[in-house]
Amino acid sequence: MVGLIRDLKQRGLLEGTLNVWESEFGRGIIGQTDFSSPEAGSDHHHGCFTILFAGDEIKPGMTFGATDDFSYNVADDSVHVHDLRATILQQLSIDHRRLTCRFQ
Repeated sequence: MVGLIRDLKQRGLLEGTLNVWESEFGRGIIGQTDFSSPEAGSDHHHGCFTILFAGDEIKPGMTFGATDDFSYNVADDSVHVHDLRATILQQLSIDHRRLTCRFQ
């Protein structure tokens, strides 16, 4: 990831561009089966996952939020998906309120 960001910066592709990398699910340290099994692997966690932002207006090195010691629950600064979406749209100079459809 660092190599890609350096490459984009070197080529001038970070200026005026918002780059967002997001995982499908969070990955924890707790396995799905017996660790000695060939099928063993880290479990999926729908509530905790990593998103990386890079670009012209993004503050480098900033970290927001944290998980518990098992990477299973949010321990600090949970972010709702609506706030995440609003942040991304704001970085693109789009008023998220004009794209919100209120229901129920």
